Amino acid sequence: MKKYYLAYGSNLNLRQMALRCHTAKPVGTAVIKDYELLFKGSKTGAYLTIEPKSGAEVHVAVWSVEPADEKRLDVYEGFPTFYYKTELELSVRYFSGKNVVRKAFVYIMHEERPLGLPSGSYVRTCLEGYSNFGFDESILLAALNNSRRAVHEIR
Repeated sequence: MKKYYLAYGSNLNLRQMALRCHTAKPVGTAVIKDYELLFKGSKTGAYLTIEPKSGAEVHVAVWSVEPADEKRLDVYEGFPTFYYKTELELSVRYFSGKNVVRKAFVYIMHEERPLGLPSGSYVRTCLEGYSNFGFDESILLAALNNSRRAVHEIR
């Protein structure tokens, strides 16, 4: 049974998703309201996640995925240890121009993880994904700058 998946980080990247999830198809975009984009993680690396923040918003790609794709995503995202999954209901703008309210799942990093600095290759992969979907890169770059400031304040 197909499901809808919300991507906001490296899984925006069309090339990467084609390699990982062979039957996944991008169907549109959406906005998760009252969430912000953050780079968090561990000593081995920082990756994007989202957390609640009033007035903020995160632009996402909406993918149609088969069960096998979801299993591959679970492995890639480190589910359930690194990220957990939750379901959101939001308005999806299909590439056809039609808007439909859909339920979709999204991966969210466990909140206790600290802010961190991602690798350059991870940021480039995400930026390519932002370009693939026509998203404003300044949102991603603002999250990167916020992490830089926070990490430097800790040191």
